[in-house]
Amino acid sequence: MQFDPLNDALIKMYNAEQAGKFNVELSPASKLLGNVLEIMQKSGYVGSIDRIENGRGGTYTVELRGAINRCGTVKPRHSIQRQEYDQWETRYLPAQDFGLLILTTNSGVMHHYDAKDARIGGKLLAYVY
Repeated sequence: MQFDPLNDALIKMYNAEQAGKFNVELSPASKLLGNVLEIMQKSGYVGSIDRIENGRGGTYTVELRGAINRCGTVKPRHSIQRQEYDQWETRYLPAQDFGLLILTTNSGVMHHYDAKDARIGGKLLAYVY
């Protein structure tokens, strides 16, 4: 039984990346996981993403590029105000302007650079660098 499918998927991606795999299958496929994968794809961390419906929640097949050094979820999911992005960057990312914080906002799931530009806060979901 899975308690946090997003965490399980990110750990599976990280382990496959460290093992030198080129593809990984992530299940169950949810909207949240799909949005996080799209953000990672636009930022260049992963390649193509294919959703496969199998009648059991579906799966995502993700092409790995070898660009992920570390990724994971943030537990508990902290609320972030728009003034606090620098504080959370220093806590979860190894250097300034290196990596992404992925958060959910009223405008949808986005990374912290877009949230800074839009001047909105949200809840912190994951990090990747």
